[in-house]
Amino acid sequence: MKKYDVAAFVWPSYTGDEPRTRIFWPDGIGEWQTVKAMSDKGYKGCRWPRVPLWGYENEADGSVMEKQIDCAVSYGVNVFIYDWYWYDNRPFLENCLNDGFLKAKNNDKMKFCLMWANHDATHLWDKRNSDKDLSTVIWSGVVTPEIFSDICDRTIEKYFKRENYYCIDGCPVYMIFDIDNFIRSFGTSDECKKGIEEFRQKTVAAGFKGLHFQVVHWRDRVFNWLGDGDSQKGVTSAEMYNFLGVDSVTSYNWGCSTDFDGEYTEVTDRYISAITEESKRLDIPFYPNISVGWDNNVRFNDFVPGVVVNNTPEKFRDACEKIKVFADESIEKGIMKAPFITVNSWNEWTETSYLEPDDLYGYGYLEGIKDIFVED
Repeated sequence: MKKYDVAAFVWPSYTGDEPRTRIFWPDGIGEWQTVKAMSDKGYKGCRWPRVPLWGYENEADGSVMEKQIDCAVSYGVNVFIYDWYWYDNRPFLENCLNDGFLKAKNNDKMKFCLMWANHDATHLWDKRNSDKDLSTVIWSGVVTPEIFSDICDRTIEKYFKRENYYCIDGCPVYMIFDIDNFIRSFGTSDECKKGIEEFRQKTVAAGFKGLHFQVVHWRDRVFNWLGDGDSQKGVTSAEMYNFLGVDSVTSYNWGCSTDFDGEYTEVTDRYISAITEESKRLDIPFYPNISVGWDNNVRFNDFVPGVVVNNTPEKFRDACEKIKVFADESIEKGIMKAPFITVNSWNEWTETSYLEPDDLYGYGYLEGIKDIFVED
């Protein structure tokens, strides 16, 4: 059995240590405020509230993360991908990584890497306003080339140089969530390419073999939104990745390639079918994703359609097995260069897609990971 790097995304909102979080969650406990306030709506058989077996812990606490690291590794999750933010010329929600994971005495047991979640911040995180207004941009995810250059320097020094930063073939993995906003940060795709090349040069100068620049793939599409003077206006996703020099793609969750609505097994099969076809059109590896589920009604007062149902631990285990078959075949064909699979997620409670144990299924989802990905 091949040993896989099972990399779970971490949503670093479960702390009140960052003062700016209080504009969304004034109680000072981060988005636990939203999770605790969720009542039992009973729609489509979904069961809320769900209560974390570990309680509403501060995940920016090193001692808390020591327990979580031990748990994750014991069940086969050996990489945490931290959602990382930069708003208003400074980092946001960095405490869970800096004060939690990196101060855990046992963090050498697992790897970590960053996904720059460079989407705009709206009222989605504020349940008081989410039903009424998701169009207002509180903070833009777009930066300037100069700011990105500073982000690169900071990322290399603060994170890449740590011994447990995750690499593929000796190159630190750096993921971008929103490729459109990333291009907008440079004005044109031509300037964006220069920015990525500069990042690579800085990474090599810091002593690394290179940079593994990874992008979240949002279905096959054409970049028609680019300005008329942009050399890549009208290109496909595959052509854009090739032009920018992207090393690989993955999904943040299954919604990147299929609709999140329906029975879990059906959504599983739709996702695998979609990425099988999408990967054929790409010249770079597509590292697959396993999503635990989807239901973000926790963040809203009124019902929002698009809910995955019947995502039991048993069906999640079956999904893990199917994704592993996809990955095995991709590795055997020489497409995937590393045994790397992403999972959504470790702790996305407000999107109902988490591995952390709860009072409904206990450690059931983690058992599914262990059954499929941990070698005997």
